[in-house]
Amino acid sequence: MLLGEYNHNIDDKGRLIIPAKCREELGDTVYLCKGREGCIYLYPQDAWTDFVDEITESSRNKKDARKIQRYYFGSASETNFDKQGRVLVTTKLREHGDLTKDVVLIGMNDHMEIWDLDRWEENDDISEEELDEIEERSEED
Repeated sequence: MLLGEYNHNIDDKGRLIIPAKCREELGDTVYLCKGREGCIYLYPQDAWTDFVDEITESSRNKKDARKIQRYYFGSASETNFDKQGRVLVTTKLREHGDLTKDVVLIGMNDHMEIWDLDRWEENDDISEEELDEIEERSEED
């Protein structure tokens, strides 16, 4: 299970250190793709396969299904950790996430999110009242 919040730096070449604790959980091969709200998703092999299955369940004959698949798969890259425990984040993904130097990695149970620090601080600012409202709406669904 991937949990926690980790602050790291991404270098000019797009290399990002993944905490050792998380690397153990992620395995050797990971997948990066565009995420929602301007973050980048980082998946281990098994969770990536589940994510792919979920997205491709939709009919390929549906225009919206193809758009969703293009969004995620067009930006995706498969990578391995280097000797320092880093992954390479492609230029396209760094642009999507507006990643410059300071980043935050967030454990999301089966995957991680990579955020620009400033963008994360904007998105992480949620009051308990707002959280209560969100949870109530979720229960109605």
